[in-house]
Amino acid sequence: MIGIIGFGRFGKLVSHYLSPDLDVFVYNRSDKSSEIARTGAHPASLEIVCRQDIVIPCVPISKFKENLQTIAPLLKPGALVIDVCSVKEYPVQWMTAVLPESVGILATHPMFGPDSAADSLKDRKICLCRVRVADKPYNKIKNYLISKGLIVIEATPRQHDEQIATSLSLTHMIGRTLSKCEAIPLDIDTEGYKRLLHILEVVERDTWQLFLDMHRYNPYAREKRLTFMKVMNDINTQLEAQEEL
Repeated sequence: MIGIIGFGRFGKLVSHYLSPDLDVFVYNRSDKSSEIARTGAHPASLEIVCRQDIVIPCVPISKFKENLQTIAPLLKPGALVIDVCSVKEYPVQWMTAVLPESVGILATHPMFGPDSAADSLKDRKICLCRVRVADKPYNKIKNYLISKGLIVIEATPRQHDEQIATSLSLTHMIGRTLSKCEAIPLDIDTEGYKRLLHILEVVERDTWQLFLDMHRYNPYAREKRLTFMKVMNDINTQLEAQEEL
């Protein structure tokens, strides 16, 4: 049985996909009982959610450690906590330090969201970072994810964060920059420009808090960001030098 903490956009997506196959119990601070029930899950107290076999906190990264401290004494021995944060090194450190040794830990990053996976999980990616979980439950979870059409990528927390600093954090920075530049669809455009606008559209659906957290809690994001900005400045300097000729 599954317990989900948080019924924001992603918690709702998780509940939507898990409820047809499993008994899912969801806790949210504000009352969203009717919305939770519409996904096929059961609204429940935090205590009930934390007594399930698998507990999935769907909370912002900046609130994750605080949430772990709250739920740690409520978890039953043998439970498995699965995080869904878009960074991995810090959440793994927090889970290892805060959760009881009797509780298993599996770090994951579903590389899709409520928009990209609204209709299907087929060919969407999910990264698994195995921390403290036995072979049997790990393989059962992995095979279940594959059966749903997901592409499973196994990595260490460091491998994940190093790559996601470019593929997610830097991409979101470009999208936010385009938004601030008020980039809009144009009649006279190119395929490249349309792809840039697609980045902008994806980014604008996510919260500023998520954007801030994916930079603040990824040890490699700042370096990637500064390198990109330096290269952009260097290219601009070259252009200005040529324009003066």
